Amino acid sequence: MRSTLRTRTLTALSATALALALTSCGSDDDPGDKGTGPSTGTGGDTSASVKLPKLDGQTLEVAAVWTGPEQDNFTKVLQEFEKRTGAKVNFVPTGNNTSTFLGTKIQGGKPPDVAFLPQVGVLHQFAEKGWLKPLGADAQAQLDKNFSAGWKDLGAFEGKQYGIYVKAANKSLVWYNTAAFEAAGLTEVPTTWKDFVTAAQTLSDAGSPAVSVGGADGWTLTDWFENVYLSQAGPEKYDQLAQHKIKWTDPSVKDALTTLAELWGKDDLLAGGRSGALATEFPKSVTQTFTGDTPAAMVFEGDFVAANINADTKAKIGTNAKVFPFPAVGDQAPVVSGGDVAVALKGGAGAQALLTFLGSTDAAEIWAAQGGFLSPSKTMDQSAYKDDVTRDIAKALITAGDDFRFDMSDQAPAAFGGTQGVGEWKDLQDFLKNPKDIAGTQQKLEADAAKAYKNG
Repeated sequence: MRSTLRTRTLTALSATALALALTSCGSDDDPGDKGTGPSTGTGGDTSASVKLPKLDGQTLEVAAVWTGPEQDNFTKVLQEFEKRTGAKVNFVPTGNNTSTFLGTKIQGGKPPDVAFLPQVGVLHQFAEKGWLKPLGADAQAQLDKNFSAGWKDLGAFEGKQYGIYVKAANKSLVWYNTAAFEAAGLTEVPTTWKDFVTAAQTLSDAGSPAVSVGGADGWTLTDWFENVYLSQAGPEKYDQLAQHKIKWTDPSVKDALTTLAELWGKDDLLAGGRSGALATEFPKSVTQTFTGDTPAAMVFEGDFVAANINADTKAKIGTNAKVFPFPAVGDQAPVVSGGDVAVALKGGAGAQALLTFLGSTDAAEIWAAQGGFLSPSKTMDQSAYKDDVTRDIAKALITAGDDFRFDMSDQAPAAFGGTQGVGEWKDLQDFLKNPKDIAGTQQKLEADAAKAYKNG
């Protein structure tokens, strides 16, 4: 049986604390490029926080889902590793079907040395199959030094440590175009779902496409559902659904889908309507909120939206691109966390050295300086972050310690929660296409979940 992720209740990182963090930056300040990262150099540089072996002549391969700006930012980290060790590192994008891509590589005898898994459920599945190599002593030392127990637990399976969650995400953020809000006469951000839908209607009436939805990427729709469900049904129900201890035909799922339909069922509130949303991939959902003659007013997604804003638009975060917490549907606003875990698929010094470096504060600070990145490292220099908004989101994450809720779909078997065109991704895309079919959507979700959890 696949082990169940130990889930955690979000307390310290409350919606109130997050809201205070997001509004603590001066609204008229240009945060600029304040992050510079650590001083870097060769393996003998005394400023380095971690010692790495010499790997001259070795070529490593690392695979992850990232493309575009996110890939470019990660490349800066790999370049520093190459500089310090003498190794050459090739990056391979996995596409959205990470588990399928890697499974094919592994079964074909050609796995990458290191891979980033976006779903903890996939880590459990791969570990159970014997596809992962446990962390070596040096990588374990960086993990123990720099990460809290909660993040360590997420990278473990049946008592063995396989991964390091070096990249975290706060998936409960709404980014907005300040010019669109000003044009519509909105002086406050919505804090409740009712206010959010009302604000969307006000924005639409003023001539702005209200909400940009990246529905072509099914994972964005799972994030919408999870935030609504966590806030409306509460953490206990969230855990039960995440572990499939209650069925997707449960009344709590009906309530969440009904709530989503209040937005998704109104074409005039979505950029391009439902058909446009279903044809929009995540990067475009960001750029069409901050570029063009009639940009959308709001886009929901995690802190990593900043990478696309910085790379693909002229908007400045904290000035004309701002952010507020996902609105409360129930008594409390939700905060859902996600992350990417680095694991070794091959033995040898090269893969372990790269994991060691990725777990260090040196790597975290280089990555943070690029923007669009959040680290769960409790020891990194927070001044490395590119802008004040991201810095405050990161501080709130660290303050939470071990108390957080992890992305529900990422806890599920990949066949249900992590594969393009099937399972939850496809079922929610079908629901976006026809938000009136709540009962049918529940039945499809339950059928797909039952099959995946039984096989997973």
